[in-house]
Amino acid sequence: MKAANLGVLFLIELGALAATAYWGFTLDVAAPLAWLLGIGAPAVLVVLWALFGSQKAAHKTRGAVRVVFELLWFGAGVAALFLAGATGWAVAFALVCLLSKALAVAWGQ
Repeated sequence: MKAANLGVLFLIELGALAATAYWGFTLDVAAPLAWLLGIGAPAVLVVLWALFGSQKAAHKTRGAVRVVFELLWFGAGVAALFLAGATGWAVAFALVCLLSKALAVAWGQ
């Protein structure tokens, strides 16, 4: 179960990136802006994760700061799905994130 949860943790990281890309590409805006947001939003999340979230982050976060960072980071994926009109997917993604993160804390992952 612990190994499976590590896989789920990785998949929800990818899911947050996919959600923000989906939001950007599905906006009712001019095509160049949709492309910019569809590529730019996940790119911003990648940079933030590299700086603050990854195991090899330049500025590793810990404790309460880590909790807030992850709430905002994964919350961006949930919000992107809501804003794109994928409410069911947003709720499902939020529940999977909460469950997987709770298990990770309980298991010290």
